[in-house]
Amino acid sequence: MADPTTENERIARRVPESIVTEDNLDLVEEVFTEDAVEHAPFGQEARGTEEIRESLRRWLEAFPDFSATVEDAVTEGDTVAMRVTLRGTHEGDFMGMEPTNESFEIQNMVFTRIEGGKVAERWLHPDTLGMLHQLGILSPPGGISAQT
Repeated sequence: MADPTTENERIARRVPESIVTEDNLDLVEEVFTEDAVEHAPFGQEARGTEEIRESLRRWLEAFPDFSATVEDAVTEGDTVAMRVTLRGTHEGDFMGMEPTNESFEIQNMVFTRIEGGKVAERWLHPDTLGMLHQLGILSPPGGISAQT
């Protein structure tokens, strides 16, 4: 019998590594429970595999060269915490923002709950402010120096 901790990490890593980085949205139904929920920044949620697939499709259209590299993963019970480096170039509409053709590299904290061998819930906590700054969409407030 496989170690449940190792298996839960393997399942959680499939989203950033196999679905998103490899642009393989056909795996959504295989990896997520039918009623899975993704909690994203700005209070956005995707509920169910259809909404999750659509949300990921829009993201990949905005950032066609997108990649997510899992740097660290810690598993406790049914939850996997991952530190993930996100990279991409803004080449399509992103939340109503026209493409800037600028690239970003930020950190993202992802907490994934596994249920019955599938992803049931994910909480995404990317450095959104850093990303918007790197894309040239936002400038840091006066007097604060930003690192890019």
